[in-house]
Amino acid sequence: MLPEQIKAFNNNMNPFIDKLLPELEEIYKDIHLHPELSMQEFRTAKIAADYLTKYQYEVSTGIGVTGVVGIMKNGKGPVVMLRADMDALPVAEATGLPYASTVKARDEEGVEVGVSHVCGHDMHVTWLMGIARLFSEHRDSWKGTLLAVFQPGEEVGRGAQGMIDDGMMTRFPKPDIILGQHVMVGEAGTVGYRSGAILSAGNSLKVKIFGRGAHGSSPQTSIDPVIMAAATTMRLQTIVSREIAPIENAVLTIGALQAGTKENIIPDDATLKLNIRTFDDGVRDHILSAVKRICCAECAASNAPRDPEFTTLDSYPITENDAVATAKVAEAFDAQFGDKSIETAPASASEDFSVFGRNWKVPYVFWFVGGTDPTIFLEAKKNNKINTIPSNHSPKFAPVIHPTLKTGLQAMMTAAAAWLN
Repeated sequence: MLPEQIKAFNNNMNPFIDKLLPELEEIYKDIHLHPELSMQEFRTAKIAADYLTKYQYEVSTGIGVTGVVGIMKNGKGPVVMLRADMDALPVAEATGLPYASTVKARDEEGVEVGVSHVCGHDMHVTWLMGIARLFSEHRDSWKGTLLAVFQPGEEVGRGAQGMIDDGMMTRFPKPDIILGQHVMVGEAGTVGYRSGAILSAGNSLKVKIFGRGAHGSSPQTSIDPVIMAAATTMRLQTIVSREIAPIENAVLTIGALQAGTKENIIPDDATLKLNIRTFDDGVRDHILSAVKRICCAECAASNAPRDPEFTTLDSYPITENDAVATAKVAEAFDAQFGDKSIETAPASASEDFSVFGRNWKVPYVFWFVGGTDPTIFLEAKKNNKINTIPSNHSPKFAPVIHPTLKTGLQAMMTAAAAWLN
């Protein structure tokens, strides 16, 4: 559809969206109240699958463990794939909302953790369910094939690839375009698009450093891994500040340093867990190489009995929007949202959304939907305090339901309509 046709299409759909919002709000609150960890999204997947079945989609379940794919064939036309991630985080919620999660579950290491949707995937699932129903009930307004994909395991970087590995590319039609969106800190009612890199690559590592344990009163008999870990932590911070050009964007964070059990025991080993975010493959490769160089050098300097052990925890590619497809989405967004459609800066968060497009070798577009109360956001922006607003993964992250719910529905419908005849 052309932008003016999309605007007319959305105007016609508005009464149906408004009528649907109360039902979707209840679905959203229910999913928020019952979050599930990555690769454990069985309840959420069933809710999505049952909903798709109700509205006459061809539904496949259990793809890549809990993934769901719904197909709606509606005559000749492009194949448009819409994707939503389903998993929650191992974070105890602290929003104080009446529908806040109190769920606890065991993670992959068997540790009991609080579980909550403080990245907004509950909103993503609700958006896609609503879109699926709207397109099903108004098949006279479009032509083509719609793929509604509910993906597991985004937070561990395995969900998209798991679905691909489970035969997704041979079992379902190849998309002409893949579309996705994410609720973020931003003025509710706005959408933010960007051509090229919109999300960073993400690489997480665990580094185990080996020493020689001893009594705390006899440090001369030890090779202290705590000292090695501390020195390594400090030295790793020089990679970005001294090895990466100032015009490049990169972040290296040590999120965990774990060692020992008692104050008078020097332990045998220590563990670092670190996360790297980059917007360029060359910069990423340099940082990963430098991490290994520095860790090995610090251990050698301390006469460690063996080299450190490196384990990859997760790896996300850069989310790099196709220029031509993004221009098409931006034109449609501008027509629909006016000055609430914004060209956004890239974010140093990471996603596995692009795995679908990279494997299928088709264009994809990913954008942001603001979820912060407009009054709060604009006041924070005025006072240069946006960073004080609880962001994704914070225990206090909670998008306002309205107008976020409707904006996300309109955004995904607008983008999809740009391809569907």
